[in-house]
Amino acid sequence: MNICVFCGSAAGESPHYAEVARELGKLLAASDHSLVYGGGNIGLMGILADAVLEQGGEVIGVIPEFLLQREVGHRGVSRLEVVNSMHMRKKRMADLSDAFIAMPGGWGTLDELAEILTWRQLGLINQPVGLLNTNNFFDPLLEQMRLMVDAGFLKAIHRNALLVESSAEILLGQLEQAITI
Repeated sequence: MNICVFCGSAAGESPHYAEVARELGKLLAASDHSLVYGGGNIGLMGILADAVLEQGGEVIGVIPEFLLQREVGHRGVSRLEVVNSMHMRKKRMADLSDAFIAMPGGWGTLDELAEILTWRQLGLINQPVGLLNTNNFFDPLLEQMRLMVDAGFLKAIHRNALLVESSAEILLGQLEQAITI
């Protein structure tokens, strides 16, 4: 299985975020899942990719040319695909993936998560999507989603399709189960 992970190009202030990225990387490799990600060698992206590689796992990076030119592309991954734009990056990562996980990150992570959830709601994809809510990072976003449902802008069925866990191991197990259904 190919698992796409959206996460920060920064490591965050707490060392816990890096620890969780390493743990998820080890779990992916141990479960014989390939990592699909944004192709960076910095922040949580680089930590996650390195953890998968250190365990002998496969890592597929997808990066736009302009980011590769800024020397943030991870040259040590199993396969690095270079695309023309951020939109093409998201599309290619979706095409390659059997499931998605969002970890803590900034605007890019939020953009990727929102777009993939929109595609799922519209029926453009059917892959399961999980939120790794380490350190309760996504609690305010989850509250916003609740408000969207309560205000009638988001159907509860679409909110409830998002799997949310604070444990990488439990979330990965839920995604595996969702794929086999």
